[in-house]
Amino acid sequence: GSDGDITRFLNGSTTCGTVAITGTDTCAYNTSSDYRLKENEVAISNSLTKINQLKPYSFNFKDYPDVTRDGFFAHEVQSVVPYAVKGEKDAVKDNGEIDIQMLDNSKLVPLLVASVQELTKRIEELEG
Repeated sequence: GSDGDITRFLNGSTTCGTVAITGTDTCAYNTSSDYRLKENEVAISNSLTKINQLKPYSFNFKDYPDVTRDGFFAHEVQSVVPYAVKGEKDAVKDNGEIDIQMLDNSKLVPLLVASVQELTKRIEELEG
C-alpha cells in the first residue's frame, strides 16, 4: 500500500536496478543508465536494417488460448539482437522439461528510436 522501490538490484553496495511501485501498480522497471558508468559510446547505425530483420507476430500462449498478444519468438530475435535474449533455442533441462528462452523487449527500444530518427531524416531530405 505504499510507493517506492520494492526490489533493488545491487552491484556491491551500488544500486544498479529497481522495481518501483505505487499503491496501485508496478510503475517502473529501472536499470542503470547514468552516463558516468558508460564509455565508448557510438551512435547506432543501420537500425532500420536490424528492425526490418525482426518478425513480429500475433499469437496466443498455449495456456491462454483466448488471449491474443503481439510479440516475437526469442530465437528469431537472438540472431539480430543477441543481448536481448536469454537462453538457447530448443534447450532442455536435465529432467526433460523445456528450458524456456526469454526475451527482454526493452532492449529493442534504442533500435526503434534510432529507426524513427533515421526515417525522420529521410523524410526531411525528401521533403527538402
